Amino acid sequence: MTVRRGKKLSISIQEHMAIDVCPGPIRPIQQISAYFPRLSPTSPNPTSPNPASFPIPASSPRALSPGASRMGGAHLLSPLLAHGRPGGGGSLSLTSSVDTSVEIHSSDSDDCTALGTLEFELRYERSSSELHCTVLRAKGLKPMDFNGLSDPYVKLHLLPGACKANKLKTKTIRNCLNPVWNETLTYVGITEEDMHRKTLRLSVCDEDKLTHNELIGESRVSLKRVKPEQTKHFHTCLEHPPPMPSPTAMGEALRGISCYLREWENEQLHSLEERGRLLLSLQFVPPLSLDDEDMEGGGGGGGGGGGGRRSGGLSVGVRRCAHLAAMDVNGFSDPYVKIYLKPDIQKKSKHKTTVIKKTLNPEFNEEFFYEISLTELSSKALEVTVWDYDLGRSNDFIGGVCLSCHSQGDALRHWTDCLKNQGHRVERWHILTNELPRTLGHD
Repeated sequence: MTVRRGKKLSISIQEHMAIDVCPGPIRPIQQISAYFPRLSPTSPNPTSPNPASFPIPASSPRALSPGASRMGGAHLLSPLLAHGRPGGGGSLSLTSSVDTSVEIHSSDSDDCTALGTLEFELRYERSSSELHCTVLRAKGLKPMDFNGLSDPYVKLHLLPGACKANKLKTKTIRNCLNPVWNETLTYVGITEEDMHRKTLRLSVCDEDKLTHNELIGESRVSLKRVKPEQTKHFHTCLEHPPPMPSPTAMGEALRGISCYLREWENEQLHSLEERGRLLLSLQFVPPLSLDDEDMEGGGGGGGGGGGGRRSGGLSVGVRRCAHLAAMDVNGFSDPYVKIYLKPDIQKKSKHKTTVIKKTLNPEFNEEFFYEISLTELSSKALEVTVWDYDLGRSNDFIGGVCLSCHSQGDALRHWTDCLKNQGHRVERWHILTNELPRTLGHD
């Protein structure tokens, strides 16, 4: 449409009122037919202002159709007339206007599925102390990229616990809102006590190569809902993470108290923080009798050689560690394990494993032997500590555990099982604490 210079473009009142020019998002007009003149088929009198009083542009649909002046625009706009309802007027009823309108405050999707859903399975193996999480699929994820898609992956965390130490992660699926992983992630060293008090957090994130990864949503499951040796299926809705209390949301008088309480809570959490898991095996080897010596030596000499030990002792096997705290800036540690049998007056009970570089889940599989009687062992304490090796400066303490008759929990049970079951190897996972064990005769 061309407009010559000097002429003004005339816009009809119908076109002017049909345009919603208010700022903000575009909102639907609830009764658009009320802005156009129309005639009822059953009444000769018009129900709207006289169309002759308004100029009709040549491009108007009413100017193109000779029958449009009789019916107005109601036949095209009213759902009642479009369906051929007998006796219906040209104007929309109140009921029809409510049914066909769009609620302004309604969201694009339901609150429960606005971020998407996640489907996964959990299985706990009591014999091996392993928790298997099979991440199956996600549906209807919230798009996080400019192309309307996302690059989703799933992170697992065990709470409470150090997030960096026990984080597991699936592969990333590119440009997808309904990803399928079918990937199994395994936590080792999970005790029955953990299954009663810990919570598994599954976070669905969008991977960005140039910027920080974005959180789409998360789901938390209490591990007490999972029974041993049974696979439990979950299909949950993703949720926003719970908000953290902020001192800025309080008044000026309470900000100082809030900051103090937050520091105190952080210190309390740090004192109770788990620094990883340690798998130990203990075996008290009973002393060999003369008959056993003769059977092992075959009746020939050489008993003073490298045959069997004549006296009994404690065999300590350092198997592996899991989910150790990261002590280096690269997000890893260089762990090794030291063990003492205390009190150690002569300071000869120290043993140390090799250092394994850049890992939070090292496997040592090293065994050490203390030649000692059962009576003396009952009054001793086994101190096991895990350290991060640093070249040129002091090594960092990661965590430790002490086993004796004065211990508590799993440490006490492991120690008593070893003393009661002579000749049998007993393995158990132990939670490392960030407090250095203080035993009798500590060096």
